[in-house]
Amino acid sequence: MKTQLMMRKQLICIYDEFSVNSTMNRIIKSTVELLLCSNISKQRKKNLRKLMVYFGEVDFIDLHTVNWNVQYNRNNQTYRMLISICYLVVKGLLQTQSDGSKKLMDFLDEQRMCRLYEKFILEYYRKEFRNLITANASQIPWQLDDEESSMLPVMQSDIMLQRGDRVLIIDAKYYEHSTQVQFDKHTLHSGNLYQIFTYVKNKEYEMRDKDHKVAGMLLYAKTDEEIYPNNVYQMSGNQISVRTLDLNLPFSEIAEQLNTIAKTHFEI
Repeated sequence: MKTQLMMRKQLICIYDEFSVNSTMNRIIKSTVELLLCSNISKQRKKNLRKLMVYFGEVDFIDLHTVNWNVQYNRNNQTYRMLISICYLVVKGLLQTQSDGSKKLMDFLDEQRMCRLYEKFILEYYRKEFRNLITANASQIPWQLDDEESSMLPVMQSDIMLQRGDRVLIIDAKYYEHSTQVQFDKHTLHSGNLYQIFTYVKNKEYEMRDKDHKVAGMLLYAKTDEEIYPNNVYQMSGNQISVRTLDLNLPFSEIAEQLNTIAKTHFEI
């Protein structure tokens, strides 16, 4: 700067020009337009139209051509959740063949919804119990008698909660059917039960020198089935429980279900 100013009397300034007509705002506006044409309540449509007043200078964008691999930084970090919601809405809206209206899919994709379900539970505990419980999704190492570990699968927990000497490993499951039926008899998915039991026993052995209590839980998203799991088992010195989380409720009641799980296990 000193050289340019003193010798040439010039200064080159490069700057970013921010516009309300950004790609992210265009995605949001176009997604709202999609929702206004879909089968949602009149009150929600009314609320969305009020918000669209702020997007008057924003253009629409073809949502089929959007690159959803958005790069976030300090300037646009607040858009992360909104754009993720837009992605779910856009990918989950199907066009009907009757009157040209749109409706939300019952299941966007079971695997994708399962991941969203896991993430929701983990982030809820991180936010609501941040000063009381440590919440993460850490890996659990295999407790081996020798060094041979080739081809062993990674034990990746969905949600691991810890407070003091107590640990609760939650395996979140999002299935169309929360139980399996054979000869009119409902039983738990055996693979799920084996998995959580393996997680618990390996975690317990890892912490054997610290005198910790390790428990496990299979937490299914509740379906409209008449029979759903609600059991507590004592297995080889550990508690393994199976519960359902009813998502078809107001958020305050969903939160209460999650709060009850934490308070019961950690005696908060």
